[in-house]
Amino acid sequence: MAKGRKNGLYEGVSEELSRLMRTGWADSERRGTEPAEQAPYAAARRAALSARFPGERLVIPSGNLKTRSNDDTYPFRPYTGYVHMTGDQARDGALVLEPRADGGHDAYCYQLPRDSRENDEFWIGYTAELWMGRRRTLAESEILLGLPCRDVRGAAADLAAVTGVPTRIVRGHDPALEAAVGTDEDRDDELEEALSELRLVKDAWELGEMRKAVDSTVRGFTDCVGELSRAVASSERWIEGTFFRRARLEGNAVGYGSICAAGEHATIMHWTDNDGPVRPGELLLLDAGVETHSLYTADVTRTLPISGTFTPVQRQVYDAVYEAQEAGMAAVKPGAPYRDFHEASQRHLTARLVEWGFIEGPVDRAYALGLQRRFTMAGTGHMLGLDVHDCAQARTAEYVDGVLEPGMVLTVEPGLYFQPDDLTVPEEWRGIGVRIEDDLVVTEDGHENLSAGLPRSSSEVEAWMAEFAG
Repeated sequence: MAKGRKNGLYEGVSEELSRLMRTGWADSERRGTEPAEQAPYAAARRAALSARFPGERLVIPSGNLKTRSNDDTYPFRPYTGYVHMTGDQARDGALVLEPRADGGHDAYCYQLPRDSRENDEFWIGYTAELWMGRRRTLAESEILLGLPCRDVRGAAADLAAVTGVPTRIVRGHDPALEAAVGTDEDRDDELEEALSELRLVKDAWELGEMRKAVDSTVRGFTDCVGELSRAVASSERWIEGTFFRRARLEGNAVGYGSICAAGEHATIMHWTDNDGPVRPGELLLLDAGVETHSLYTADVTRTLPISGTFTPVQRQVYDAVYEAQEAGMAAVKPGAPYRDFHEASQRHLTARLVEWGFIEGPVDRAYALGLQRRFTMAGTGHMLGLDVHDCAQARTAEYVDGVLEPGMVLTVEPGLYFQPDDLTVPEEWRGIGVRIEDDLVVTEDGHENLSAGLPRSSSEVEAWMAEFAG
């Protein structure tokens, strides 16, 4: 029986109560379960992973609940590699690829099954079904995922019982399984690298999910513009809550902490406190993305004049960033080095900073020394997918030193940030931060801007706000 709460109001469970709780329940088996739409795509991904590690056992945990405080937990999100290889989001699970003599693998999934109604586990304890909601039966999971499924409560013992088989596990998600297999950390890192690299090129199903995420995000941005007047009367939190409502309505949640940065907060790259004032005459930098029910996320940024029109200095900065983004987006095409879009955007911004007298030229020298980074701070984009910074563990040769291929999804997001205490720029420039970010998919003959439904140029932004701003 599960351990009770230390200061619970009930001292125990009487035999009569236990008998009462175990009787009188209707049959709740779900019949007619169909395979998930993603199942055949996940099978193809597992086949690609299998081909990389012939003769080796691979263990990919989904992860466990993490305590937030006392008996409360953080919202659970499974390990990305597990989701990609299974299409599943269950906690306390694991995918195992068991090697065969022919060099291939047999795949099966460990799952936490439904609680039995023949004892008290289904209603006592922090993770009991009457507290947390119904789980799938193993039979249901097998149909849904297209994988044999086993009870995860026997996983550690099962894995420990098999010896002499080279094994890799993704670390950091399930300590009990890690202890059971006793693997080498360096070899395990290679498994995580492979899982990241297999997400670099999205399949047709994934691209459909990315479109859903971006389309919902476009609607969320329009919601925020429509509620700007309420934000002015409240704070950045109003913007955050407005976008979150759209994310929860149409998807799972936000794909990352929304950045709702007004005024000088726009100069802070990852401002997520979102507790500052929203003042007319200043800019609002909104960086947010909806995460779909399948956990694919968008990542879009727009910088908006809170009053509806840019001041001359704001427009000068905004237009420079827009032109840099145009230059970067033009470099996104199949066969191009990944770094090209970053360098095209950064060179354009370097030229503007030299022209304005904020860094010393000539442009080539300034760029070679990275002087523009005082004001541009970050890189110009990243891969996007199940993680907002997707494929992050891929080998450098396959990612930033690699070549763009059709099906890759990435952001192009140049920015300029003039800190409020930066004495090297004129006072009227201080506290201005501008970023424009769009989500692009590489196509056979160039790219498609998935977030083209949102305006980008300064005049388009002003017209959009005139139409929707409340």
